[in-house]
Order: sequence, then C-alpha cells, then structure tokens
Amino acid sequence: MPEFKKQVLEVLRQPLEDGEVSISRSLITLKYPADVMLVAAMNPCPCGYLSDETHICTCSPLAVQRYRSRLSGPLLDRIDLHVDVPAVPYEELKKTRSDVDSATMRARILDAREMQSTRYADERITLNAELTGSALEKHCVLKEEGHDFLKQAVETLGLSARAYTRVLRIARTIADLEKTASLSVDHLAEAINYRTMDRQGNV
Repeated sequence: MPEFKKQVLEVLRQPLEDGEVSISRSLITLKYPADVMLVAAMNPCPCGYLSDETHICTCSPLAVQRYRSRLSGPLLDRIDLHVDVPAVPYEELKKTRSDVDSATMRARILDAREMQSTRYADERITLNAELTGSALEKHCVLKEEGHDFLKQAVETLGLSARAYTRVLRIARTIADLEKTASLSVDHLAEAINYRTMDRQGNV
C-alpha cells in the first residue's frame, strides 16, 4: 500500500466507510455500490528487513516513519485487521499440511455465519461487520472486567472511536467462532492483537 501516493490512498476512506463510491461532476453526483473486502500488504520499512532476524535493516528511523506515515490514521482505522506476517522458518515451510485443514476451517466459519444469521434475524443487519450504535451495545455486552480491560487498551494505545468499534466487532466474531455467546477478556485481547498498527503508535 505505501507504494501508492498518499492522496490516492486517502480516496479509499469514503468507500470503505460507506460501502459506496460517489462520483461528482458539475451537474450531477452518482453513487455506486462498493461493499468490498479490502486485502492489502506492506513491508515493515522501505528495505523490508525491519525486525527480520536473518537480515540487517538499512533504513533510518526517519525513513521508517516516513514510509509508514503514507498510511494515515483515519485510513488504518477503516481496516479491521492489521496482522504482522514474519518470515516463515524452514521447519514450517517443509510441512505438507497445516494444523487446521481448509474443510475444518470452512465448517467453523459457516457455523459462525449461521449464528450471526440467527442472531440478527429480526434486525436490518446480517453480519457482525455491520454492527453500529445500539446494535453494537446490544450484541457486544461486556462484563465489568471486560470494560476495565478495554478502557486500559483504549487509553494506552490511543484507540479512536472507530477502532474501538472494530475491536468489539472482531471480538464478537472470535466468540462466534468459538460458539460462545458472551464476550470475554480473552476475546478482546485477541481482537486488539489484530490491530498491530495501532500498537506501533501509527494511529
């Protein structure tokens, strides 16, 4: 993503937020549906070797900061999951099968989707990703320890209101994958771990 100009990347903000693209001309404004799943990648630094144990990074701290600053806080806020992908050790590369096969993972996902379909049967939403406002409060109820944990995370990481909402949605989905009705601190902690760019102080 950082290889694109910053002003080009910023254009993604409105479609990611609203699920539609607006094109305005002098006499007319047209809106087109754009409910998409964005999957993007970036290097940790310009040379790509920051935190790599087998290579030496040649980038200065200022160069790393400039590189990462091409992705603004408001844009990162609209991306649900930020996941570090480290170099894969040889022992992992030579494995012929993963610990969880595709069929098992697919079954878990379908079960979670069925839970959401049932939960939102009487509402105007179908997925956790659509939770906002009162629906978010209704379906992402936290116990006292959950509120305390999330409050500390928000204050420590400086999470925005938008990031806070996404953490709750992700935690709700993690709980669904475990077929658990209530949200726990463990679900919140895992959801926050999927916000690595927030933890690096970029938002």
